[in-house]
Amino acid sequence: MPRILAVDIPGNKKLPYALRYIYGIGPTLAKEIVEASGLDEDRRAKDLTEEEINKLAEIIIERGIRTEGDLRREVTGNIKRLIAIQCNRGIRHRRSLPVRGQRTKTNARTRKGKAKAIAGKKK
Repeated sequence: MPRILAVDIPGNKKLPYALRYIYGIGPTLAKEIVEASGLDEDRRAKDLTEEEINKLAEIIIERGIRTEGDLRREVTGNIKRLIAIQCNRGIRHRRSLPVRGQRTKTNARTRKGKAKAIAGKKK
């Protein structure tokens, strides 16, 4: 299993798909990185030499792409700022409700958690 930027990427996957396991690198960016490195897209990550792995890491660093810890810290900081200024999005984050305007009468179970039973009306 090759390691790029302190992340183990799966060796059995093709390069553009393997690079996506790094937090902050999506499909488009992964493809651009592979093209910039001059490597074949169809190669598997386990077939890379140490030199090629370093080349990929170097491209990510020199382009100034924020990944892993730095990006996670930034996203967490942004959410904390929204909560601190008590804007609508911050309040939604605090209450664990959907932030981007989705309905909550039905659905939203992923965000809200398991449904809580409410006692029925007694006659």
